[in-house]
Amino acid sequence: MTKPIHSDKAPDPVGLYPHARRVGNLLFLSGVGPRKKGSKDIPGVMLDPQGNIMSYNIEEQCHSVFQNVRFILEASGSAWENLIDVTVFLTNMKADFATFNRVYAEYFKDSQPCRTTVEVNALPTPIAIELKCIAVVNP
Repeated sequence: MTKPIHSDKAPDPVGLYPHARRVGNLLFLSGVGPRKKGSKDIPGVMLDPQGNIMSYNIEEQCHSVFQNVRFILEASGSAWENLIDVTVFLTNMKADFATFNRVYAEYFKDSQPCRTTVEVNALPTPIAIELKCIAVVNP
């Protein structure tokens, strides 16, 4: 039996999927980006009139995506320290990895989940980072 979970603080998904799904004591988060709830604006992103990225600030996006992950964890009955695996998707590894890695270390200095970081050509919205996470939920 699985249980879909939606957070009232995280941005709405861009497709037909829940923010997370609980299976037993494991929590699987759908891809989480830096958008803000109730807004099409993306922290740190400047778009041209056609919606193309003119510039972006990866540090702002990192802080925002980590906040969104926290919102989903809390809505799910879990917590930041319960993260056990994080997959990171970056659209520009060469330009953004060092900044991402520094900000990541600030958030995960006390808890260190497993992590994989990969570069992707694009993400569904004009963002530079997305996280896919697995956490445990205390019974």
